[in-house]
Amino acid sequence: MIESQNLNKLYKHSDVTQEKEKSICENIVFESLFYSHSDDIRNYIFYKCGDQQLAEDIVQETFLSLWHQCAKVPFKKAKYFLFRVAKNNFLNIIKHKKVILDHTKYFLPSEITNEDPEFIIEEKEFMIKLQKAILKLSNKQREVFLLNRIDGKKYAEIAVIIGISVKAVEKRMHNALLILRKEIGNV
Repeated sequence: MIESQNLNKLYKHSDVTQEKEKSICENIVFESLFYSHSDDIRNYIFYKCGDQQLAEDIVQETFLSLWHQCAKVPFKKAKYFLFRVAKNNFLNIIKHKKVILDHTKYFLPSEITNEDPEFIIEEKEFMIKLQKAILKLSNKQREVFLLNRIDGKKYAEIAVIIGISVKAVEKRMHNALLILRKEIGNV
């Protein structure tokens, strides 16, 4: 730790004209770039994503890219290169995550259940019976039944919506339930 701090001070205070002439491929120049820019790049990426670990990973990948291309990158443009590569790495990760999310929705089972398959079949059969029984109701009975059981409206609300008395709503609901019980059993 102390050694890296001393190296950092040494790199920051070294002769800038000598470093400009040196190649980034030299260890001392590369380390100087790392110590002088890694914190700024990490913070730049962290401010974009809010993920410290991701920011540190991108810094490592960025400097690895610089190392692989050290002969091609002039020292004067190293800082620009580092920030551009870091930004592109970040954008590629975001793009990749988006692709994964887009494809994940197609591969997830639409219905995950721990229910007994027999129960599921019985439930589907019951729903088919119920739908057929509801179709046998008169329009007025069906309207009141669905408003009450599906939309959760109270009789007074249904009366206001339809424009009839609460007693008429009760009568229609009573008749609807009688028909449904006859068709599918106890509702």
